[in-house]
Amino acid sequence: MGTWEQLALGAVALLVIFWFRPGIKAALKQSEEADKDWPAILLPIAGVVLFVIFLVATI
Repeated sequence: MGTWEQLALGAVALLVIFWFRPGIKAALKQSEEADKDWPAILLPIAGVVLFVIFLVATI
């Protein structure tokens, strides 16, 4: 990749970061204020892990 292509890609990346920055900032603020509900994410992950272990054990 040429130097000018790398510079253009870097410029586009910076523009995208600045474009999405207000949304990212708002999302981070909402995530800090949200209730922590770890069982809602850990239970499905544990179920998938146990299912995979079951599948591997049956082979």
